[in-house]
Amino acid sequence: MIPAMPAAAAARRPRRKGQPRQASSAALRFGRVALMGTVAVLIVVAGVWASWERAPYVMLTKGREQGTVVVTRCGEDTCTGPYTPVTTGSAARDRVVIAHTVAVKKGRTYSVVVKPGTDEVLRSGPAGILYAWAPLGGALLLASVVVAGGLRRARAAWALAGSGLALLTAAFLAL
Repeated sequence: MIPAMPAAAAARRPRRKGQPRQASSAALRFGRVALMGTVAVLIVVAGVWASWERAPYVMLTKGREQGTVVVTRCGEDTCTGPYTPVTTGSAARDRVVIAHTVAVKKGRTYSVVVKPGTDEVLRSGPAGILYAWAPLGGALLLASVVVAGGLRRARAAWALAGSGLALLTAAFLAL
């Protein structure tokens, strides 16, 4: 008669090579891809959300008040100046407010569109459109790092980075 194998010896049996580790590795890989993919999508969505604050006004100008502003005074956050209308139905204003950025300088004239119901104006034309979408350019650059590091997708990361860099460069050159 052959003696029965003790329970402790049975527990020490070698397991099949790679089976449990492979399953946990696949689960971790899926979790990483799902989490980093979600983070990358949220970053891009946040960029679109931040850009959409200005974009509809400068892109969809039909029916909006359009004109020019000569910047006469600048504070820390805003600049002001008189508004001269270009479109019919738009009224001249003695003072409108435009955001003080590196692109707005005292003494210069800018083509603008008036935000409805306010005395705030936004730059229009190609420069205004590119400036409105600049937050998306930054989001694309940030998302490219997440895609490269977290998802390990080099080509997609380079495409995102190139798109973001092109958008920011165009905005910088147009301003």
